Amino acid sequence: MQAMARTLDICIRGGGIVGHVLALLLARERLRVGLVVAPAPLAQADVRAYALNQRARSLLEDLRCWPEAPDVTPVAAMHVKEAGGGAVHFDASVLAVPALAWIVDVPALEARLAQAVRFQPQISLLEAPLDATLTVICEGRGSVSRQQFGVEQDVMSYAQCAIAARLSAELPHQQVACQWFTPQDILGLLPMGGEGGNLLAAVWSIPSDQKTQWLEASQEMFEDRLSTASEGRFGRLRLASARRAWPLQLATAQQWSGTRDGRAWVLAGDAAHAVHPLAGQGLNLGLADVQLLASEIHGRDYWRGVDDPKGLRRYERARKADVALMSTATDGLQQLFGRAGGGWQSVRNWGLRGFDNSGLIKAWVARQAMGLAKSKPGDKTPEQPDSAAQPTGPA
Repeated sequence: MQAMARTLDICIRGGGIVGHVLALLLARERLRVGLVVAPAPLAQADVRAYALNQRARSLLEDLRCWPEAPDVTPVAAMHVKEAGGGAVHFDASVLAVPALAWIVDVPALEARLAQAVRFQPQISLLEAPLDATLTVICEGRGSVSRQQFGVEQDVMSYAQCAIAARLSAELPHQQVACQWFTPQDILGLLPMGGEGGNLLAAVWSIPSDQKTQWLEASQEMFEDRLSTASEGRFGRLRLASARRAWPLQLATAQQWSGTRDGRAWVLAGDAAHAVHPLAGQGLNLGLADVQLLASEIHGRDYWRGVDDPKGLRRYERARKADVALMSTATDGLQQLFGRAGGGWQSVRNWGLRGFDNSGLIKAWVARQAMGLAKSKPGDKTPEQPDSAAQPTGPA
C-alpha cells in the first residue's frame, strides 16, 4: 500500500473496476485520491465476463487499460430466441459498426487497471477509508458504507439467481452471442477467447429454489442441460470452470449524494443501482456513472471544491434518469418473458418478429445498447455519417 502524506481530496471506497477507473480519471485532475482496496480473497477462479459497449471501450482505451486479444472478443452478431419460435437477430455489419459489444475477461481487465493505478503517484492505495473532502462509494450491491451512511434502497427481488460458468464448445463461436428465453429461465452464451475461439461465458438465470440443484449437479448433468437449452447452436458444451451464483434484483438507492458529519459523499456503480443481467448493461452503467462524475468535477468553477453540491446533484439527476430507462427496459423484458401461457407466448413471438423487421427502430435500440445514443430513430450519430451507410463488417 502507498503511504499517505497529505489530506485526501477524494476517498473512493471500492476497489473494483468502477473504483479503479474513477481513481485514474480523477488523478488526471491532479487531485489527491485514496482508493480503498479490500484484501485479495482466497485463490478462486474468476468466471466473470462483461459485455462492454463502445462508450465503455473508448473510456478504457483513453486510460490505456483496454485488454488485448484473446482477453477481449468482439461480438459480430447476436441472436435472441424465445421458446416457441420468435427471434431477433443483430448484425454488426448491417449496423455498420466494428462490433455490437466486446466480451472482456474480468481478471485481465482488473490486472490492467491495477497496473495503471500502481504507476499513478496521485493515487494512494488504502486498507481502510480515510477522511476526505468527498467520499465516493462504489463497493457494489452489498455496500457496507452505503448502509453506514443511512442510504435506503428501493429493492425488488426477482426470486431468481444467476449461475455463471465458462464453457468449452464443440464448435467455434464465430463471435456470435446468443440468448434463449423461456418462462422458467434465461440462458446467455457470450463468445470468449478471441475471434477464432470456442470458449463461452455462460450466464443462466433460473428460479432461486433451483440454485442448489444446479450448483451441485454433476458436471455431465449440467452440460446436458445447457447443451439442450442452447439447441445445439455451439455443439456439445463442456464445463471449463467452477460454477458461481448470485441473487438477482432490481435496486436503486433513494439518494445518490449528500453529506455526513460535514463531509460530502456520492454513490456510483452497483452501490447506486442494480439491474437484471439479461441486457448485459451492469458495468456499462457503472462506467458511465464515474465518467460523468469525473466530468462534473473537471468542469466545476475554479472556486468550487470537489464537494460542490450543485455538481453532485447534476450528476445524480442525470444518472438516475439514464439508469431508470435501463431498469424499466430490463425489468419489462424480464416480466414479459417470465409469463407462462399460450396467449403470452403468442404475444411475445408476434412482438419479436415485428421488432426484428422494424428497421430504424431496431437499429436505434441496438445503438442505444452500444452506447451510440441518438435522440430518436433515424438521427445520425457522430460515429455514423452518411458515408458510413455501407456495411464495414466486424473487426
